[in-house]
Amino acid sequence: MSKFVLNGEQVTARDDHPHLLAALRDELGITSAKDGCSPTGQCGCCTVLIGGKARVSCQTSMEKIDGGEVTTLEGFDPAEVQRMADAFAACGALQCGFCTPGIVVRTKALIDKNGADLTREQASRHLGAHLCRCTGYIKVLDAVEALAQDNIPVVVQPRGVGSRGIKYEGRELSIGIRDFIDDMNPEGCLHGALRLADHARADITSIDASAALAVDGVRGVFTAADIPGVKRVGIIHKDWPIMIPVGGRTSYLGDVLAVVVADTRQIARAAAELVAVEYEVHEPMVDPVRVINSSEPAVWELDGNILSTSTYTRGDADAALASSSFTVSETFQTQRIEHAFLEPESTLAVPTRVGAGAGVGEGEPGLYVYSGGQGIWDDRNDIAAMLDIDTSRVTTELVSNGGAFGGKEDMSNQAHTALAAWHLEAPVKITLSREESLLMHPKRHPIRMQYDAGCDADGKLTAIKVRMIGDSGPYASVGMKVLERAAGHATGPYAVGNVDVEAIAARTNNSVCGAFRGFGANQAQFAMEGVLDRLAEQVGISGWEIRDRNVVMPGDTWGPGQVMDDGCKGARQCLDAVKPAYDAAVAAGKSVGLGLGLKNSGLGNGFKEIAKAVVHFRADGRVEIRHCWTEMGQGIHTVVMQVAIEELGIEAEQIDVIVDSTRELGAGQTTGSRGTLMGAGSVKAACEAAIAGGREVGVDYEGEYRVDWTSSLGEIAAAKAAGKPIENPIIHSTFGYAAQVVVLAEDGTVENITAAHDVGRAVNPMLCEGQIEGSVHMGLGYAMTEGFPCDETGRPTNTTLKSLDIIRPKDMPTVDVILVEAAQPNSPYGIKGVGEIGLVPTAGAVAAALRQHSGTWHNELPMINESNRERASAWT
Repeated sequence: MSKFVLNGEQVTARDDHPHLLAALRDELGITSAKDGCSPTGQCGCCTVLIGGKARVSCQTSMEKIDGGEVTTLEGFDPAEVQRMADAFAACGALQCGFCTPGIVVRTKALIDKNGADLTREQASRHLGAHLCRCTGYIKVLDAVEALAQDNIPVVVQPRGVGSRGIKYEGRELSIGIRDFIDDMNPEGCLHGALRLADHARADITSIDASAALAVDGVRGVFTAADIPGVKRVGIIHKDWPIMIPVGGRTSYLGDVLAVVVADTRQIARAAAELVAVEYEVHEPMVDPVRVINSSEPAVWELDGNILSTSTYTRGDADAALASSSFTVSETFQTQRIEHAFLEPESTLAVPTRVGAGAGVGEGEPGLYVYSGGQGIWDDRNDIAAMLDIDTSRVTTELVSNGGAFGGKEDMSNQAHTALAAWHLEAPVKITLSREESLLMHPKRHPIRMQYDAGCDADGKLTAIKVRMIGDSGPYASVGMKVLERAAGHATGPYAVGNVDVEAIAARTNNSVCGAFRGFGANQAQFAMEGVLDRLAEQVGISGWEIRDRNVVMPGDTWGPGQVMDDGCKGARQCLDAVKPAYDAAVAAGKSVGLGLGLKNSGLGNGFKEIAKAVVHFRADGRVEIRHCWTEMGQGIHTVVMQVAIEELGIEAEQIDVIVDSTRELGAGQTTGSRGTLMGAGSVKAACEAAIAGGREVGVDYEGEYRVDWTSSLGEIAAAKAAGKPIENPIIHSTFGYAAQVVVLAEDGTVENITAAHDVGRAVNPMLCEGQIEGSVHMGLGYAMTEGFPCDETGRPTNTTLKSLDIIRPKDMPTVDVILVEAAQPNSPYGIKGVGEIGLVPTAGAVAAALRQHSGTWHNELPMINESNRERASAWT
């Protein structure tokens, strides 16, 4: 046993823990220290004080800590904890909050050592030990400065729509007292681990679990043969196997072969490695170009290697290009990107009893599943189908998660956890390691884009012709929609009379690709902005001028044929808002680039979007707001709270916000900035129903918001082929717009970014600013350093958070945020959303600035770090 002082008290802990973090979390009940990197010392989430110095506990052995002194957030002086919670909440220095407790601990160590002499530059260097995927670090450093100078802003609760105020649960998240799923440990909880595939494309000839079952503490091993119901899940197509059976074939390295459940996580993981699998290995099909022309299926039991093809035309692009004064023909390549949310996927499933007389031994068996997914109703439905039971016997509770960005839309370990709990009739928790997370969940699509563009002598666009191929990996996820969205956004926020676009999603044996913040628009906008800047050089005008001459205006026809409404005034307003910064950089002789972008909010493309919410007044004076969206750091809980305050005239302190899957409120996935848009609309409607109904205690007042007036590219093409074209189709109900100016220092590093974003209406300006700063940080990584390439075997070459090359605090430039509010007609409060548009213009702006600095055009991402690019040989 190891003995040490923990938070002022002598404790003992087992010596067999692999590190101090495991002892703290698994034995000593300390949950403020988080595991974000599967103990490799690369995220900083587990930082504690050891002998008064900040140390990552996952890199501290039990031997080293014996006889030492450890202090965690739980042991800080309560008054100091309150000050830190107030500072981080008041400065908006957190979003999902998973990484924040570790940052708070290091902040204390820095201030204890330096006091008021702590500089922002010092803090940014020391915070390099911490990853934050949400904030961009700017407001984090604001909070550190405020604490060092003892100048903490007054904590203000938000009022109605448009007011600044702290995030819902902001204080609790800052100091780690709001549980994430892996912090939850019910009585008798067992732990599961997954056995993943060893080869990206191989037939499974046998699975032998005997060695794993022989391990002391192992309670069960489950394979595909133990699934009583459907064997595949999926958001759109049910094509993703829960597990690959004997006789089946793996299709990527994230395929699951078995689930091992044991008394502890350590035992389960060790036993999972003992599950012996025999294979007949086949050559992986990893080249998207070759695979779409191959008759051999890349994916087991799925015919054809083309997941989808999205096309549309307007006018005669070839003829217009032939007669254009200036033309550009370029091929652009974007890379696969990992979301790198800080909380690895975790699920807890607890057996229950449901129905008449439900109690111990009564009623029908059911499951209560704690999920961090972006669509808990999809989770519920797929779990019930897998178990072959009615959905009424499965309840999914959303536990606000530690970041997602689209990467938690698909099922990860929810089905495996539920299956194990169902068979063992005991609570089971499965938390993915970082390595498993990197292998399993979908990434941003790498897309190759051939652009031919033309303009007249004045720089007015005449035609755009685009051919795209995206690597979607083996399973659908939402890959067809990402390529459809890339196709629809191929012309950017510009008016073009002649358009010819085709986008193909290919099935390969590389990592699955799906939803990721920007959802296809990022890739298309990098290419579109690139050809626009090349045309500007030919015409002899600036990047700002060519955008000024082509920016879409009300009444213009956009992309697939949508006539734009007054909401698109935001594009012009964003462009005008950044002009002073652009002109100042030019006058100063700086290398400067400009990017302009648009991105739809919501799903559109013919999808029937329906969201519901409930307002419920309790006898104790509290008001429940029950909605259907995943809180993952973006602030949807705060949005719906502010709408309730606006409509009902109540105080923030009275409100409890709940994601409720016991009522049929489900609206599919929380994606596409639609939570803010549709969440606000449905809660507003519920409040109106409550007012009309007299605000009676104990009554559920339900409200609904729907978007059911859009058309898909497929519907448009079919109508055109039938000789009955849809005049002026509405592809999307709402768009956000953004302009970003990137200014480089003399050494070519990014010095400053001015980011003007049209959000329609900023429900909470402080949270809006944080979203933009965080998305700019993510956009810079996408543009310059990040990537997740796969080798010729389909195996990702990056296996740790560090290898992703996410930009650290000291390298983050200043960001000047300008909030533009060009109201969207017929949208609640004029809302458009901000999460998706946030990084759409960034890569194009960086490319233009680098062109001025070095004289080189950049056609591939990332532009600086070649090791994280897609392998050119993989796209023949």
